[in-house]
Amino acid sequence: MRTSLLVLFIIALSGCATAYQPKGFSGGYSETQLGENIFKVYFRGNGYTSPERASDFSLLRSAELMMENGFRYFIIVESEKDTKVGTYTTPSTSHTSGSVYSSGNYAYGSATTTTSGGQTYVFSKPTATNTLYGFNEKPEVNGLVYDAQFVTKSIKQKYQIGN
Repeated sequence: MRTSLLVLFIIALSGCATAYQPKGFSGGYSETQLGENIFKVYFRGNGYTSPERASDFSLLRSAELMMENGFRYFIIVESEKDTKVGTYTTPSTSHTSGSVYSSGNYAYGSATTTTSGGQTYVFSKPTATNTLYGFNEKPEVNGLVYDAQFVTKSIKQKYQIGN
């Protein structure tokens, strides 16, 4: 009974795009602090996660991390996006049934073979990584400066994530 419930739970989890969560079985975010105001944020999605969602969640975690560390603004100095593609082929099974009829010195027969399974599924798992610098005041730089509060609010609204 417990095994059946565990299998159902894993199937239910795998049927959904990766939630905004710390890294776990079905993906999520993690981060590394590289300096006082320098961080690297990773987000890994599962086979149901779009590249856009992975990128947005990496950006959301970047914004939240900046606010957690007392920074209002940040710039992304390096951004990487990748998708790992894989395949899975279900096992195939064959079943043959037959019948034989005899009449005198002769025998007649027929057989039918049915094969099932053997389907190949292609899946992709997107990842997004940001390396960012945090600032207390809006920096005067040539490039995109993110407001951590605005980014957090905007992405949480887009995906209907509660506070």
